Amino acid sequence: MKTLRILAALAAGAFLQAQPRTLDIYWIDVEGGASTLIVTPSGQSLLVDAGNPGNNDRDAQRVLEATKAAGLKKIDILVTTHYHGDHVGGEPALAKLIPIEKFYDHGDSIEAGNNPQTAKLWSDYQAISQGKRVIVKPGDKIPLKDAGVTVVSANGEVIDKPISRSGMNPFCKDAQTKDTDKTENGRSTGMLITYGKFKFLDVGDLTWDREMMLACPIDKVGTVTLFQATHHGFVNGQSGAPALIWALKPQVVIVNNGPRKGLEGAAWETITKIDGIEDIWQVHRALKNDAAHNTKDDLTANFEETADCKGQWLKASVSKDGKFTVTNGRNHMSKTYTTR
Repeated sequence: MKTLRILAALAAGAFLQAQPRTLDIYWIDVEGGASTLIVTPSGQSLLVDAGNPGNNDRDAQRVLEATKAAGLKKIDILVTTHYHGDHVGGEPALAKLIPIEKFYDHGDSIEAGNNPQTAKLWSDYQAISQGKRVIVKPGDKIPLKDAGVTVVSANGEVIDKPISRSGMNPFCKDAQTKDTDKTENGRSTGMLITYGKFKFLDVGDLTWDREMMLACPIDKVGTVTLFQATHHGFVNGQSGAPALIWALKPQVVIVNNGPRKGLEGAAWETITKIDGIEDIWQVHRALKNDAAHNTKDDLTANFEETADCKGQWLKASVSKDGKFTVTNGRNHMSKTYTTR
C-alpha cells in the first residue's frame, strides 16, 4: 500500500510538471503607486517598482506576498522606472525581505538635490543597488528567460526606430502637444515585454511630451495586447497622449490607480475610445468618478479608501498559444482573451 501511495505521488508530480506553465503578471496594489511583478514560465522574475515607503512597510510587504504567491525565493531583476517615492520608495524595505539580484534604471536621479526627501530616496536606492546596478538606454534588451524585454524609453529619450513595420500615425494630425517635462516622470524607463504573440507595454509615469515622441510622426511601438495605463491612469493630464494610446490599440488596459489618484474623467474617455478595446481593469475604484467613468465591479480589485483597503491584486496569466486570462484577486473572477 505504501508503494502505491509513493507511485501515486510521483505520478501526480509528473502530471503537474507536464502542465504548460504561463507568463504571469501581477499588478500589486500599492495605493496609487506602482509595482508590477512578471514571472516567466521558467520561474525567472522581473519586478517593476515597489511602491511607497512608510506605513509599516505596507507596500514592501504586499510585494513580498505577491512573490510568495508566485513561488519565488528571490527577485532576479528589479527595474526602477524613476525615483519618485511611489515607485522607488518601497525598494529599501523590500531588499531586507527578499534577495534582489540585479537593479536596472535610467541613470542617476535628476531631483536628488531638490529637497531632503528626494535626496533620501536617491541615497537609499544607491545603497541597495551598489555593485548590482545596470543603466539602460532606449533599444537595450533586458535579459529575461522565455520573454523578450525591449527598453523603449529611458532618461528622457525614446527608441530611434520603430519596433515593427509602421507608417505615419494618423492620430498625430492636429494632436495636442505639451511642454517638455523636466521631472523624473519624463525620465521613466518604459518596456515592451513580448511572449509569443502577446505584447505588454509598461512605460511607468512617462509624460505626454515623451509619449508623443514615441507616437509621432511614426508610431514606434506598434500595437500591443495589454497596456498598463501610463502614470496611474494619466494623472492630471500629465500623460495619456491619445496619439500614442489610440495607436497602441490594446485589447485590455490595466489601470494601477489609487482610490483618489489617477483615472480622471478625461483619462477614462481616452481609454474607452481605443479601437477594439475589450476590457478595462482597475486596481482601485476611482472614488472621485461616477459609475459611468469606472469599469465594472467584477473588474475592480479594490473599492475602499486607503486606510481600510485589503490590497487585492490583479493578475494576467499568458499561454504560449496567445490566450491570456486576467483574474481579480478580490473575487477570483477571471476572463480569458485571445491575442489578436
